[in-house]
Amino acid sequence: MFRNYFKIAVRNLWKNKTATFINVFGLTIGLTCCLLIGLYIQYEVSFDRFQPKGTRIARLVMDYRFDSSPETKQTPVTSTKVAPVFKRTFPEVEAAVRMIEELTTVRQQDHLVSEKHFYFVDSTFFDIFQAEFIQGNPQKALDGPHKVVLTESTARRYFGQANPIGQVLVTGADTVLYEVTGVIKDYPASSQLHADFLASFSSLGVNQEHTYFNANYTTFLLLRDEQAFASLQAKIHLFMKKEMAGSGASVTYWLEPLLNIHLHSPYDSFVPNTPIVYLYILAGVALLILLIVCFTYINLSTARSMERAKEVGVRKVIGAGKEQLFWQFIGESVLTCLIAMALSLDLVLVVLPYFNELAGKSLTGASLHSLPFLLFLVTITLVVSLLAGSYPALVLSKFQPVKVLKGSFRHTRSGQWLQQSLIVFQFTISIFLLVATWLIQNQLNFIQEKKLGYDRDHVVEVLLNRKALDNLSTIKHELLANPDVQSITRCVASPINIYSGFNMRSATMAANEQIPVTGNSVDEDFLKTTGLQLVAGSDFTAQDIKDVDFPDWQQRQYHFILNERAARQLGWSPQEAIGKRMFLDDTRPGVVKGVVKDFHFESLHESIKPLVLSPEIRARRLLIKLSGHRLPETLTFLENRWKQVVPYMPFEYRFLDDHYHTMYQSEIQLGKVMRLFTSLSMILACLGLFGLTSFMVQQRIKEIGIRKVLGASIPSIIALLSGGFLRLTLLAMVLAFPLAAWAMHRWLEGFAYRVAISGWIFAGAALATLTVTLLTVSYQAIRAALMNPVQSLKSE
Repeated sequence: MFRNYFKIAVRNLWKNKTATFINVFGLTIGLTCCLLIGLYIQYEVSFDRFQPKGTRIARLVMDYRFDSSPETKQTPVTSTKVAPVFKRTFPEVEAAVRMIEELTTVRQQDHLVSEKHFYFVDSTFFDIFQAEFIQGNPQKALDGPHKVVLTESTARRYFGQANPIGQVLVTGADTVLYEVTGVIKDYPASSQLHADFLASFSSLGVNQEHTYFNANYTTFLLLRDEQAFASLQAKIHLFMKKEMAGSGASVTYWLEPLLNIHLHSPYDSFVPNTPIVYLYILAGVALLILLIVCFTYINLSTARSMERAKEVGVRKVIGAGKEQLFWQFIGESVLTCLIAMALSLDLVLVVLPYFNELAGKSLTGASLHSLPFLLFLVTITLVVSLLAGSYPALVLSKFQPVKVLKGSFRHTRSGQWLQQSLIVFQFTISIFLLVATWLIQNQLNFIQEKKLGYDRDHVVEVLLNRKALDNLSTIKHELLANPDVQSITRCVASPINIYSGFNMRSATMAANEQIPVTGNSVDEDFLKTTGLQLVAGSDFTAQDIKDVDFPDWQQRQYHFILNERAARQLGWSPQEAIGKRMFLDDTRPGVVKGVVKDFHFESLHESIKPLVLSPEIRARRLLIKLSGHRLPETLTFLENRWKQVVPYMPFEYRFLDDHYHTMYQSEIQLGKVMRLFTSLSMILACLGLFGLTSFMVQQRIKEIGIRKVLGASIPSIIALLSGGFLRLTLLAMVLAFPLAAWAMHRWLEGFAYRVAISGWIFAGAALATLTVTLLTVSYQAIRAALMNPVQSLKSE
């Protein structure tokens, strides 16, 4: 019986080549989209799942507030004091590790390499995090200063096939030697820790236990029991309350589970996080595309039902029952889905490299062969087969043979209503995705074009080491020899993302009245290079920088430049602030010299906060403002002159504009992926519309012939056939527009600065949808209108 069903299914698929092609094509594209989104989601949710102790690992988030301020600030870093104190104090803590990622110059044979993934970690790192040692002893690998463990690929890159154990790496301009004490397997791509080097934390010489401030290090705890999170959290709050009593500040720490960081944390990690809401969006897109595919299959199968009505009638007459017919048509649906799934698997492997480039991920086809994913494939195939094939199978199996063989068979109004409803749902989905994609793109354009209050065009960013700072005046002089180099400044952070936390107060405020503020240490050329606008006072001078160049901090004389928000927080207008005395962290008393116009020094997700610029001589970031003319030649000049003046450090740069765009990496990737799948959803919806058009034309073929005989014109016939579909499209708009407006309003709420949801987006979506609908329907309508009425009426 099954063999017979299979033969009939193959013959019907082969006989109706056009419908088969459309069905298989639609299912293939739809399933390919689902598989790609499935791979994407699987990759994101798998972050750090390979860690055997992952459920017991927590990152500490610092929460601090000064008694005089209602504002509480959070940061995912701590001081070096926290880890040893918590390990000694709380029995729930089995181990603690501090770490920091630093750009480090490493000599590789005859040239220098700037290594971005150079981690300094405590020796307890291997007690907490998984590391498969190929060589070396994890208990002793980092038990002293100037020791380093390499990943397998890094060891091969530096030492080839030679044994790296006991070899020495030369790091930094000061030629610090690090002994290689171990080699571990590379971490997978779905890991927050992308370390190429793991160096001993003691090499930094920064260990201190006298303050909870000076927070620059990431701290992880390993709990003895994964059920201890709640109890330990309560103990931490009580302990920190006692620790900070009488200090004028409140500091506590929150336990952030390791497995929650990548998808749920609002704080930065070693790799960019992906908000969980974006995975929900993509999962929703996959579901919607799957529904469009199923609706397309139903409409096309139903459109062919008239062709198969007599076949069903004959088979019923010779004894076939409803159940046999039902499973026969379900079998055809399963066969069609299996063909589409096979093609989808091949297509995924072909397009995966392009999808990776589009989404900025490292997805691999190997996941397709894993047992969970194979079960996912089988489930999707069965669901789509049953969902898409059940209604046509029920319709066809219920045909009454007497009516069919007499030629009096007609589809019921309920069947027509369902088909039209499916078209409405398909276009509702497509219009919803279209509006959402346009609004996402509009917000991204807003981010790229918004006036931020500083100039990021043609600004080159270069990181310095300590040795280069001693030669900074010469470096500036040599690079400024090119007329296309307009100015150079050094700073701790670029204006793209200023992150250092301080507190401030005016001289008239009590010592315990502190206001949280973001700070950045800069030199006298920072405002000129970045284009910040002074609204009162004057810029820093070279003398201001010299005034803080004393080993004894008590001899230093500070001058400050505030933004407008900081001046208001201290109770001053920009003009009133000039000359006022204030303190930055109490160790930096000084005078306000200038006030700059507020600018966006954080992501547009955040509102503008108070900011203080202070002079600094040891800042290690160089910003070079170029004219924009002859960029390739200017960059070549910079590199050549750099090699002459700074031979101990490679010339590696990035444009400030590129740095800015990396802050919105998740949004940019979401926009690209949404554009792709929205286009495909529109194509699939048009396939469904094409199927229903074919069905409607087939049902009304004789009516069209009679109308032509009675004198109807071709345009009137086209309008007759198209009008109903335009009404369905308009109904879809009525449903889709409010849903899209609500959903995108919720998404835009995540930005402090955002675009308005304007009417032109809905007007554009309506015009685009109506155009696509008319183009899709017109083919069948014109074909029917041009048909010779003799052919359609000769059977009467």
